[in-house]
Amino acid sequence: MPNCPECTARERKKIQAKYEAETAEENRGRDDLFKLFDQVEIPMKMDSATKHFICKRCGLYATREQVSDIKYRLNQKEKTREDKQDDYLEWWQKSKKDKELD
Repeated sequence: MPNCPECTARERKKIQAKYEAETAEENRGRDDLFKLFDQVEIPMKMDSATKHFICKRCGLYATREQVSDIKYRLNQKEKTREDKQDDYLEWWQKSKKDKELD
């Protein structure tokens, strides 16, 4: 059974905030944080009549594809200003090369 993506994301944010508050910055490790993330399990129940998954905690009612889409959306990294600037710089340099070839 899949885990509820919305409840899992909320729990992971809480765990990360607690981990960052309790652990000194020089002692933090990604592996330690990921081990804590692996402990989060909020299974959804399957409604066999409609082929939908139901979360008893938050009430999410979705198909397998919808659950997958929600997970993808929640796991996407938000674009920062630096990311946008890097994308623009890459575009600008690419267009210059194209201009030189013509």
